[in-house]
Amino acid sequence: MDFVIKYLIAYIFDLIFGDPEWFPHPVRFIGKFINFLEKHLYNLKNKTFWGGVTAFLVISVSVLISYFLAGISKYIEIFFLYTTLAGKCLADEGIRVYKILKSGDLEDAKKKLSYLVSRDTEKMDNRQIIRSILETFSENSVDGIISPMFFAFAGSFFTVKGVSLALPFAMGYKAINTLDSMLGYKNERYINFGTVSAKIDDIANFIPARIAGAFLIPTAAFFTGFNWKESFKIFLRDRHNHASPNSAHGESAFAGALGVQFGGKTKYFGVVYDKPTIGDKIKDFELNDILRGRKLLYGTSAIGIIFFSLLRIVI
Repeated sequence: MDFVIKYLIAYIFDLIFGDPEWFPHPVRFIGKFINFLEKHLYNLKNKTFWGGVTAFLVISVSVLISYFLAGISKYIEIFFLYTTLAGKCLADEGIRVYKILKSGDLEDAKKKLSYLVSRDTEKMDNRQIIRSILETFSENSVDGIISPMFFAFAGSFFTVKGVSLALPFAMGYKAINTLDSMLGYKNERYINFGTVSAKIDDIANFIPARIAGAFLIPTAAFFTGFNWKESFKIFLRDRHNHASPNSAHGESAFAGALGVQFGGKTKYFGVVYDKPTIGDKIKDFELNDILRGRKLLYGTSAIGIIFFSLLRIVI
């Protein structure tokens, strides 16, 4: 029960504060560490091996530092648990683009979207921007919310010398996710160096993605007034329609709940990919779909915190 209370406080902090731009977020330090290691290890022979060394060092250091911080004070532990969640930050970034689109400034919307996604945005129209925001909401409902929750609660079952492993598990996951977001591309530069990072991320998200797609997102759809039956139906049908073994689980449930279709032609680093479609095109994308997506995103996080809290109390 003690951990549940601490995590609920951390969760509320995220809902209130998100990720202020002035705040030196731990993920930024993790990113700088990755850049440092890449700079010194990338040009060595056997890029797959040294990419693996990079992943090992980044995850290990993140876990060890967070273990030390958790042992100092429960207040410090709560604070850093809050930083592992990205619900409000993700929602705010989407709404920022929404407001710009609503004002009619397509060029600025494309520019702001480029800070949020890895796909090329310079030739997007309104519909493609909205689709990109919703796809980001859906995928990151797992990466930015459910997976950190899963690892925090899993870690709370273990202690080392009286220190809970909740924060080390959660921050270790954030390191894994950051490694994948920076190195896990199948392009010429990272096809070998980022292999280990991408594989570890696939393993880490395997269970959370399936919990989210099969249960948490459809349940959130029910409570937020979206189509929960279609959410579960599309999850069962389209959960494998993605190059990633995990991404389509959350995306399919999200698309089904909103009645839209994800996928199709998408440009990354100058190359156009025809991604498999996810969901049925019951309706075309509209500007207000971003608001609907935000509502489902917050609903999913709320169902997630309730689910994991109850599970922790019972077990």
